[in-house]
Amino acid sequence: MVLAAADVSVGDELPPVSLRITRADLVRYAGASLDFNPIHWNERFAREVGLPGVIAHGMLTMGMAARIVTEWAGDPGAVVEYGVRFGRPVPVPDDDEGALVEVTGKVTKVLEDGTFKVNVTASFEGKSVLGGAFARVRLP
Repeated sequence: MVLAAADVSVGDELPPVSLRITRADLVRYAGASLDFNPIHWNERFAREVGLPGVIAHGMLTMGMAARIVTEWAGDPGAVVEYGVRFGRPVPVPDDDEGALVEVTGKVTKVLEDGTFKVNVTASFEGKSVLGGAFARVRLP
């Protein structure tokens, strides 16, 4: 079901989303994006450059976090703008569970063109991983 503009108000909170990112996800994303930087697959290399271990691709985390908005709107095409700043990495353990990223969202503004601004928060272990994340959404 596609959400209608008449059903949305400033202050509305989007249903939260819990996302798991596993090492298998990193392999699939690397293949799709052609980003084979060793910080995303080689534990030794990641630690040598000062990271806590293998980390998720920032763009993978960003893309997965957008799911909160597309599911809420009911139509991925309703998202007309999406932006983030990368705040901190998401370390992905070498196990079957991976890293758990919690995503929340809140409608913060109705813009002059009738679109809605939604602020998105993504956190790992209670710390924000995306800064200034927002989506601009056009609803029917």
